[in-house]
Amino acid sequence: KDPLTGEMILEGGALVLADKGVCCIDEFDKMMDSDRTSIHEVMEQQTVSIAKAGIMTTLNARVSILAAANPAYGRYNPKKSAEQNIQL
Repeated sequence: KDPLTGEMILEGGALVLADKGVCCIDEFDKMMDSDRTSIHEVMEQQTVSIAKAGIMTTLNARVSILAAANPAYGRYNPKKSAEQNIQL
């Protein structure tokens, strides 16, 4: 809520603020699956859809995403694939 008017307001998150730029995400492996799934819309559609508190809108998020994840068991194993090392 806006502290002055009491009306509901909408603030863009990291992906919206990074429009036409790069958003770097660390600890990608520790992110909840639902959050990771939400990022797929941004990567495919270049938009973020929001339906919250009576506000329904689509915001531009024409952004490149650079994600970093830690290897499983704390150490990268060159004998395994990237997927096996990160375990996403």
